[in-house]
Amino acid sequence: MSLLHRHLHHLHTVWRRKTRVELSHYSATGFQSKTFSFISSDPGADPTEIHKKKLFLWFSHLPKEEKQFGDVFSPETMHVDPLILERKYEERAGPLRSPYQTLTVPGPSLTVEQLFEPTDGWSEGRGPNVLMYGAVGTGKSTMVRKLVLDWCTGTTLSRFKLLLPFSCEDLSQLTKASSLRDLVGRKYLHLKKHPLLSGDGDQAKDVLFLFNGMEKMQLDFRIGSSELCSDPNEPLPPGVVVVNLLRKYLLPEASILVTTRLSALDWVPHKYVNRYIQICGFNDPDRQRAYFTSRLLQQSGEAAHNQEAQAMIELLYLNLQRESQLAAACFLPSYCWLTCATLHFLHFTSAQAPIRTLTGIYTSFLRLNFGGEVLGTRTGTGASVQDHHTSLMMYVVRTVGKLAFDGVMHKHTSFSERDLEQWIGGKTKTDEELRQQAMFQTDVLDFFLAPCVESKKYLPKELSEHDERRYVFAVPAMQEYLAALYVVLGENKSALEKLTSQVSVVIGQASEDVNALVNIFSKFIPLRLFAFFNLLKLFPKLYKKLESQNKGRIARTMAAEMFRSEDSYNEDVLDQVEQSLLGVHGPQPKQYDDSKPFELYPIFMGGLLHYGNRVLLQQLDCNIQSTTVAQITQALRKYLVRELSQPLPPEELMDLLVLLYEFQNPRLTEEVLYSIRTIRLTNVRMTSLKCFILSSVLSCTSASFHLKELDLSSCLLTHKMLQMLWPAFRHTNSLNLQFNNLGPESCIPLRDLLLDPKSSISSLQLCDNSLLDSGCRTLLEALPENQSLVHLSLMHTGLGDSGALELVERLQQHTNLQEINVAYNNIGDGAALTLVDACREHPSIHTVHLYLNPISDVGKQSLYAHGEPRNKRTNRRVKVLVSVTEGSDISEDWHPILSVIQENASTWEPKRVKEQLEIFLKDLEWGRQQQQSFWKRLHFRRVQKQVQQTLQMLEDSFPSSKGSSK
Repeated sequence: MSLLHRHLHHLHTVWRRKTRVELSHYSATGFQSKTFSFISSDPGADPTEIHKKKLFLWFSHLPKEEKQFGDVFSPETMHVDPLILERKYEERAGPLRSPYQTLTVPGPSLTVEQLFEPTDGWSEGRGPNVLMYGAVGTGKSTMVRKLVLDWCTGTTLSRFKLLLPFSCEDLSQLTKASSLRDLVGRKYLHLKKHPLLSGDGDQAKDVLFLFNGMEKMQLDFRIGSSELCSDPNEPLPPGVVVVNLLRKYLLPEASILVTTRLSALDWVPHKYVNRYIQICGFNDPDRQRAYFTSRLLQQSGEAAHNQEAQAMIELLYLNLQRESQLAAACFLPSYCWLTCATLHFLHFTSAQAPIRTLTGIYTSFLRLNFGGEVLGTRTGTGASVQDHHTSLMMYVVRTVGKLAFDGVMHKHTSFSERDLEQWIGGKTKTDEELRQQAMFQTDVLDFFLAPCVESKKYLPKELSEHDERRYVFAVPAMQEYLAALYVVLGENKSALEKLTSQVSVVIGQASEDVNALVNIFSKFIPLRLFAFFNLLKLFPKLYKKLESQNKGRIARTMAAEMFRSEDSYNEDVLDQVEQSLLGVHGPQPKQYDDSKPFELYPIFMGGLLHYGNRVLLQQLDCNIQSTTVAQITQALRKYLVRELSQPLPPEELMDLLVLLYEFQNPRLTEEVLYSIRTIRLTNVRMTSLKCFILSSVLSCTSASFHLKELDLSSCLLTHKMLQMLWPAFRHTNSLNLQFNNLGPESCIPLRDLLLDPKSSISSLQLCDNSLLDSGCRTLLEALPENQSLVHLSLMHTGLGDSGALELVERLQQHTNLQEINVAYNNIGDGAALTLVDACREHPSIHTVHLYLNPISDVGKQSLYAHGEPRNKRTNRRVKVLVSVTEGSDISEDWHPILSVIQENASTWEPKRVKEQLEIFLKDLEWGRQQQQSFWKRLHFRRVQKQVQQTLQMLEDSFPSSKGSSK
C-alpha cells in the first residue's frame, strides 16, 4: 500500500498547487493513457472529480498474482464480460452452470449499462434496487471492479454523478452507530458534505450505492430489529442504514446495486428487489477464447512469445470445442485464470522473473477466491456473522479435501452422488452444521466438482444412460492439491492422535490442580474409562511419539507416491499438466479410464511445506506449523536418499527435480543430489521451465559440487534453453547434449562455458546438432584456455574440411584431450590425414573417430598408416576408427563402430548410412577373399552378418529409402 499512498500524496500536492491539471493513468496499472481535467482542491474544487480520481487509484490496485502475465499488463484489454442474465423471482435459483455451449440462454445477455434502465414495474421517483448474484468464481468481484473503473473514466453509467462502493465485510466489522453521511465520510472524506447525500429534493437520483458481498453482513428487515429512518444524519448501526436504503425509506431516489452469493438471495425480501441479475460465467468457447487470447498474448512484445502463445490458444480452443472436461471447468472465469496462469508458468518461465511454483499458483488461486471467506450462520440474534463463522477454506479441506484424499488413495478420479453424500455431507448433528452444509453446497460445491462429461462421451450409450451420474474435479490437479493439503494439515490423523492433540492444547493452558485436570479430561473421555487414560499422565512423551510417527508416515507416503513402479513409464508431471489443459490430439480412447497415476500429489505435499505457501494458507486459516515442516523434512530426507540408491527412469527423475524445486529447501536439495550424482534425462521433452527447474535445483549445491554426468540427449533443447541451463552446466563433469536442436549460435554459450574458470567439463558430446563449420570454429576458440576437456564429440554436426583444419590448429594448444569424435561429417582425405597427424603429435590423444566420412579407400589405408607411432621409442599409437576393416584385416574396433551406427541410425539420413554400410560389406568381401586361413574367413563372415543385420534394420525402419536409393 506504500506505493498507493505515495500516489495519493503526489495527487494531493498537485491539487493544491494547480488550478487545472491533466492527469494520465499510471502506467503501473496498465491502462491506456487517458486524460482527466479537474479543478484543484481550492474551495471551489469539485469533490466528485476528486472522488473519481481516488476511486480509480484504489480499484486499479491489483493483487501481485496478476503481475505474472508479463511486464505489460492491461486490465482494460484483458477483461471479458461474463454472461449476465435477468431472472424472474421464481426462477432466480435457476441453473448455475453448464459444461458446454449447449446452454439454453433464457433471454439476451445484459450489459452493465442496461441494469438500471427503467422497466414497467419500477415506481416513479424511486431508484431501482438491483440484486446481482452468482456462484463462487463466476466473476462478481471482477465485474464490480470493472464497473467502478469504467464509471471513473466515463465509459459506463455516466447518468450517475456519484458512485459509492462499499464492502459489506468492512461494514460488518463496524460496531459504532453512524449516520449514512458519516459512513460515506468515513471512507470518502471529500464527500462528507456532498449535497447529493443531503436528502433534499430528488438529488439522490444521481447517486448509485454499490454493496459488494452482502452475505457477509447481518441484514434484518424486521421492524422490531431495524427501526425506520429517513434522515441521512441520524446515527444507526451500519446494517440498519443499509436496510433503510433498500427499503427506500432513506434516500428513496438513489439506485442500489447489491452483489451476493446464491445462498443469501432470500436475505433481502422480494418486495425490496426490482431486478434479479445472475452472473453465469463464460457459457461458450468463444468467450473463453477471448479471455485466453487477452491474457496469454500479454507478453513482453517478443514475436516468438506471441507466436507460441497463439499456437497455444489454438490448441486450447480445439480442446474447448470438443466439449472436453476443461470446457466445463472454464465455464467459471476463475478456472480460466488458473488455466492461463498454469500455461504461462509452463511456457513463459524466465530466469529474470521471480520464483514461481505450481503449488504457489494453486495456493494463490484459492487465496484469490476464498481469502477472508467464512461460512456464516443466520441465528437471528443480531450478532455479527463474524461472531459465528468457520473458515471456508478449512471447511473445503475437511469435506472436499477428504473426498479428494479418498480418490487418491483408491486411484479414482470420478465420484458418485453417494460418494458426495458420504464425504461432503457426513454426519451432521446440529442446526448450525446443517446450515453450513446447505450454504456450502449451494455456493461452493460446484466450484470444485463438475459433472463428468468424459464418461458420458466414451462409455457405451446404453451403459452411460443407466449408470449413476459421476462427478469429477473441475481441474484434475485440484484433486491432488486438496488431497495433499488435507494430509499436510493433519486432517487424516487417527482418532487417538486428534484426541491427544486436543488434550495437549488444553493441558498447556491449565493449572496443575488435580481437579482442574479431571474436569479437562472428562470433556474428552467418559469417566468410566478415565482409569485407563490415567496413562496420559505420561502424555507429553506419548504425544510426541504419536506426532513424530504421523510426520514420518507423511514422508513415507510422499516417497512411495513418487516412485511407484507402475508409474515409471508415464510422462513427467509437467507434461501431464500441459496435456490436461491443451488436450491430447490424435485417436481418442474408446473407453473412459477412471484410474490414473497421481504423481502431482506428493509434489504438492512438498510445495505446501514451503514458507511462502504456508504464509498464503495462513491467510485462509489453514496453519502448517514450522515444527511439522521440520519433522516431515527430516523424515523425507531419509526416505528420498534411500529410494535414490537405484537409478530412476528419466521421467521419474524429472519429477524428483520438480519436487525439490517446489519444496524450495536448499539443504534438502543438496543432500538428495549428493546421493545421486548423475542426472540422465534422455528423451524428456525439455522446456524453458524444466531447464529453469534443473538450474535452480543444482544452484542449491555448493560451488564444489559436480555431477558425474548430466545427460540431456534427445531433449529438444534450443539455443535459448542453453542460456537457462548455464548454472546447471557449471556443476557438471560430463555433459551430453546429443540429438538436440542446437545451431551455430549455440556454440557461443558452450564456448563461454569451457572458458569459465569455475567450470570443469571433461566430456562434451554434441552429436547430431547442426553446428556447421562456423559453430565448431566458435567452440574451438575455447581450447587454448580450457584444460579440463578430455573427450570431445562433434559427430554428425556438419563439420567440413575447414572445421577439421581449424581443429588441427587448436589441438596443440590443449594438452589434455584424449579422444575426438568427428565421425559422420563432410571431412575428406586431406583434412582427415592432417587431423590424424596432429593427433599423433599430441601428447595425450589416443582415439580419433572418422567413420561415415567421405574418405576414399586409399585415404583409409593412409589413415591407418599415419596412426602408427612415428617414434619407436615412445611406441605411442593413435587409434583411428574409419571402417570395420583395416586393409585386408578386420579392424579391432569394428564392434564399437557398428554399435554407434545401430544406436543412431533412426535419426541419421537413411540413404547415406545405407551407402556406408554397403561400402563396409564390399570391404569385408574383398578382405575375406584375401584370407587363406579358414578361421579368419569365418571371422569376416561373422562381421559381414552383423553389418547385414544393421542394414536390414535400417531398411525395415525406412522402407522408402530402399526404392529411393536405386
